[in-house]
Amino acid sequence: MPAKAVLIRKRDLARTLQTISPHPEPRVSLEQYTIPADLAAEILFLASYSLGDIEGRCVLDLGTGTGRLALGASILGAEYVVGVDLDQLALRIASSNSKRLGLGTNWVLGDVKSLRGHVDTVLMNPPFGTKRPHADVEFLQIALKLGKVVYSIHKASTHQFLERWLRRRRAEAELVISTKMEIPHQFHFHTSRKRHVEVEVLRIKS
Repeated sequence: MPAKAVLIRKRDLARTLQTISPHPEPRVSLEQYTIPADLAAEILFLASYSLGDIEGRCVLDLGTGTGRLALGASILGAEYVVGVDLDQLALRIASSNSKRLGLGTNWVLGDVKSLRGHVDTVLMNPPFGTKRPHADVEFLQIALKLGKVVYSIHKASTHQFLERWLRRRRAEAELVISTKMEIPHQFHFHTSRKRHVEVEVLRIKS
């Protein structure tokens, strides 16, 4: 089978996603850390061109924030994209950027727990569960009910726990990216200008 034609270079996608502003007033309780543009581009390129999970698919971005993953999926040719978040300000920024980029991305204001239905692919940068224990698992439970395949970012230190948790639910997880995620200084308890956290991107099939 011939390889798919690349419509946009990864570095150009990252530059476009970099123009999407991070949340101006992030909340500690929600662990609102904007996914770095380069990591978002890497996940999207892998999901689209290597694994066929974006182009022509119905894609859901859980806890979309200001919409980098959702908008990137739209750029890469997803048939239908919806980003869901309970933060109205974040969705206002996402919607503004969607219009600026001329993308038909859809936005839903609400709690991800209320979602019903099925999609091809779920993308998410969930809370790590640092401030609210197992918040990451709550997102995973919802994602596995909604999507055929899930791409999710987690702290590398939780790998063994998540592996056992997913195995009990008969879900297959593949480690597709292992990297460091930059966490900027944005909350009062941050003591340095920025720091890096070891993270893993999992591709999960239920």
